[in-house]
Amino acid sequence: MTPPAIRAAAPGDVPQIVQLIRELAEYEREPQAAVATEEQLAAALFDGSATPSGQPAVYGFVIDGENGLAGMALWFLNFSTWRGRHGIYLEDLYVRPGYRGRGYGRALLARLAKECVERGYGRLEWWVLDWNTPAIDFYRSQGAEWMGDWTVNRLTGDALQRLAEQD
Repeated sequence: MTPPAIRAAAPGDVPQIVQLIRELAEYEREPQAAVATEEQLAAALFDGSATPSGQPAVYGFVIDGENGLAGMALWFLNFSTWRGRHGIYLEDLYVRPGYRGRGYGRALLARLAKECVERGYGRLEWWVLDWNTPAIDFYRSQGAEWMGDWTVNRLTGDALQRLAEQD
């Protein structure tokens, strides 16, 4: 099997990327949570207007399919104070159901690993829902380490606003 051609996301891909994000949200049982607009995603990926630096802070790789995008990986930089180096945080990895089993997910993950190695980053990390056994099995088969001792925390909405008002 020929490995899929992975390329950097381009501005013209934004409508399809938003659709892939919505498909992923549906699969993850939270379709109502995927509220990002094409404009927001374009600003984050390409024009930098979403950041104080004016530089894009989100990156994407995509794979073309026969009828549009077959899959995507959206990521951004994080930083490990313990390692003293940047890493990549994989926000979304998604391959459309009709393209699964062709090695597209592995190819996207391998491309991100290569990005880490080439840039001298210390790690590649992401979250996966604890009920998503196919994804967990896939990631473990690629050598991913389960970080079971860590618990995710998040502030959003009213809780975020209340805490901000205490400053």
